[in-house]
Amino acid sequence: MNTSLVAVAHRRGARSLGPAVSMLCILVALATARSAAADMLPSDVPESIRAPAGEKVILKAHATGSQVYVCAQSAEGALQWSLKAPDARLHDAKGKVVGTHFAGPTWKYRDGSEVTGKAVGHTDSPDPEAIPWLLVSATGHKGTGLFTKVSSIQRIHTMGGKPPAAAQCTAEKRDQEVRSQYAADYYFYAPAS
Repeated sequence: MNTSLVAVAHRRGARSLGPAVSMLCILVALATARSAAADMLPSDVPESIRAPAGEKVILKAHATGSQVYVCAQSAEGALQWSLKAPDARLHDAKGKVVGTHFAGPTWKYRDGSEVTGKAVGHTDSPDPEAIPWLLVSATGHKGTGLFTKVSSIQRIHTMGGKPPAAAQCTAEKRDQEVRSQYAADYYFYAPAS
């Protein structure tokens, strides 16, 4: 809650004007705080990757980095590019690095807390040259901090990150790794209660 609005109102004599003015100041402060939280919610997310009801956004981060692929033999015996791991940095709204994203998939926040998850929903990116948008459900946590509370993660607004063309995964390139640059927005959710 924006307590500075309430404090200013009290300093300017809102108490002497009665409880109605004080209540109005509190309601304005609450509306401002709720509006700021609503601004964090992504508005263009398809139903298939929406966070479960009862969860709220606790962090929005912009990731930049790579999707690391390896040329490997599939279960069917064909060579193909397989995702090995992401390798990215998470940035806050001001561009400051606040965490990392790596194999697991795992996200680590600057306070040392980590969340690992598993994709439970996906949809193609509106950009055909970009990796899909995902909904990830938390499967494990480490440490104590912000990410200890995370229950769901969305990856949206992706750019890049796709593997090379399948024809480029040849016997000569077997076990070679390639990095595909990508960017995405990650929304971290926790139970609202």
